[in-house]
Amino acid sequence: MFKIRVHPRTRPVLSIVLVVYDMPRQALNTIATLCAAYQRNVNEGDYEVIVVENRSDNTIPDAEIAAFPRNIRYLLRDETQPTPVHAVNAGADLARGDHICVMIDGARMVTPGVVSGILKSHRSAAGAVVTVPGYHIGSELQQDAVESGYDEATDRALVGSIGWQYNGYALFDIACFSESCAVGFFLPNGESNCISMPRRFWDVLKGCDPRFNIRGGGLCNLDLYKRALEMPGSQHFLLPGEGTFHQFHGGVTTGGEARCHREALINDIRAQYRSIRGKDYTRPETRPQFMGEIPPEAMRFMAISVDKAREQERYSQPVELRAGASAA
Repeated sequence: MFKIRVHPRTRPVLSIVLVVYDMPRQALNTIATLCAAYQRNVNEGDYEVIVVENRSDNTIPDAEIAAFPRNIRYLLRDETQPTPVHAVNAGADLARGDHICVMIDGARMVTPGVVSGILKSHRSAAGAVVTVPGYHIGSELQQDAVESGYDEATDRALVGSIGWQYNGYALFDIACFSESCAVGFFLPNGESNCISMPRRFWDVLKGCDPRFNIRGGGLCNLDLYKRALEMPGSQHFLLPGEGTFHQFHGGVTTGGEARCHREALINDIRAQYRSIRGKDYTRPETRPQFMGEIPPEAMRFMAISVDKAREQERYSQPVELRAGASAA
């Protein structure tokens, strides 16, 4: 059983599928950052956002849905499995764009150049797979910060303190790299929570693999990221000056439960990936092309990325060269 709100209009170039479950406040912030009034150098007709919400006791209020801009479509569906995979695929089935962008976590606010950066990348190469680096709101990973009392109220106060509605790049000022992107822009990342690809790639990949049925979807998003970037003919484009910013909401792996329970679940998640793919997950090795500008607020993350790449280069050298560099 589901309900859907659709605004018929001309076919968009890009379809963004945003999955939501039990997080109306965070989802509404994310949706606000995907509106054309916030995104720069794009029009409503360039893209559509398909919000797919799995029903809970805490859904987005009808009054808020009624106020969505015309390029935002909404689907409320009932889900019997504890995974977002089916919601992602259901949203993609409704997509009308030439390119499909997946945001599997509705709690991730984005910066104002994300949509234009994705569109520019797709115009640059027919096989562009576009990814956006990920961040956590707060000064440390939320799964660590929660041990020191970080909670939804703290997160809400941080987000509310920066005037992001007027300058979305201020999100960089209150964030840290997510774990999967902690190595920075110049070394292989583990995933992206905003990944866009040509529709034909999506069709070949057959979307998210429904075998990832563990709570939270397991490594379904990392699996999609890896398969898309390793697909023959793909060209990786990275938007280093943009980001997705995870708001705290008690997520499966970001602080919703005691650490021992999270660690047990992560072990199950890794085991499921091995059972499906026959090996452990490894980050895809790519040499991305960088698209867009670096705003001043993101410069410290550029510096971190340079330091991480230099450190990796140093430790990949033979021992005798490393010793010589240290002596110098």
